[in-house]
Amino acid sequence: MDFTLTADQSALCDAIDRLAQRFDAKPIDFHGFALASAELDRELEEGSYFDIAQIPELGPLSAAMAVERLARCAHASETALSMLVRPQLPGEFARALALVENGRPGRFVAQARTLILIDGEELAIAEPAPEQLEAVHSIYAYPMGRVKGELKRNRLSAADAASIRSWLRVALAAEASGLIQAAIDSTVEHISVRKQFGRPLGSFQALRHRMAECQVLAGGLRWLMLKAAWSGDAGDAALAASHAQDSGTRIVYDLHQMLGAMGMTLEHPLHLWTYRLKALFSELGGRGGQASAVAQHCFAAA
Repeated sequence: MDFTLTADQSALCDAIDRLAQRFDAKPIDFHGFALASAELDRELEEGSYFDIAQIPELGPLSAAMAVERLARCAHASETALSMLVRPQLPGEFARALALVENGRPGRFVAQARTLILIDGEELAIAEPAPEQLEAVHSIYAYPMGRVKGELKRNRLSAADAASIRSWLRVALAAEASGLIQAAIDSTVEHISVRKQFGRPLGSFQALRHRMAECQVLAGGLRWLMLKAAWSGDAGDAALAASHAQDSGTRIVYDLHQMLGAMGMTLEHPLHLWTYRLKALFSELGGRGGQASAVAQHCFAAA
């Protein structure tokens, strides 16, 4: 795997970063859970950023880097499925996309024009009418929604279903990677300025060690995610998603511990990343589901 970005990839990352910077911060007057931006979505659409994976010079690896950077924004946007999974679907489907597992409410479902439906081992695609969807109040910091009534389902073949499951795991890992890094950065900023006993919290060795461990886990996830996006391998995807859900759980606990009571308020933006992570931790079968996928795709021969 060549770690050097091409000129096209570097230009794309710079463009995404410039766009994302305008949506990195939480508005001062926002004290809720789900912070979304129609403006960010519109600019991504107008710039054709959702088609990155289909451009030969860029491909899924570049799309994964874009998803990871956009996930760091305080504003949530439906990018992971559109950028990484939609190009793998058997046909042309409109965005926004959303995942519905076993009939449960899901992220961006109320705004979706294409649904990926998982019921046990079966995967299907549906194109719902607006009246078949409704918004659901949630503390997950995503716009959540659910399906009302029955949908017309187009069941995927076994081969297509297996491929889509792998790319769903890549998408999960890419989004989780960005969320975790943004949460770490926010916590580092807090403990650098918050003082206790006349010293910044970040100067205490115990906290510095824990933050270092969090950063090591986050770095490992990022590289696993990038490798999975580059290779398209089912085993790589399972490892990346497993690491995202397992390590992410530990990181979220530590970060909220370091912020103390401030980490439980809506004034501080930490929840905009950690509560989104909570939603991701339960997707695709959770940690148990990823462990089974790792066993199947990485150790079946053994």
